[in-house]
Amino acid sequence: MADIVEKTDRYEGLLSEALAEATVAPPEDTPLETAAAEYLEMARSYLEDGRHFRQQDDLVNALAAFSYGHAWLDAGARMGLFEVPTEGHLFTV
Repeated sequence: MADIVEKTDRYEGLLSEALAEATVAPPEDTPLETAAAEYLEMARSYLEDGRHFRQQDDLVNALAAFSYGHAWLDAGARMGLFEVPTEGHLFTV
């Protein structure tokens, strides 16, 4: 079983890499484009929160924040809000 330090590192990297790969799919000035922007903001916020928790040596909350952030991206990808790689380990599409 992976220890919490290794798992937190892995999930932070996964979220950071997924954020770099996800691009907004819907046309500009549409409600779906607005939703995609909101999902990206949530994911970015959770990445920042996780990094804050990590600096405070609160690895449990850091890991949770990184996981929640990735869940926002993954859900958005499944709904078609983002163009994402369909192969690899970043998304479950």
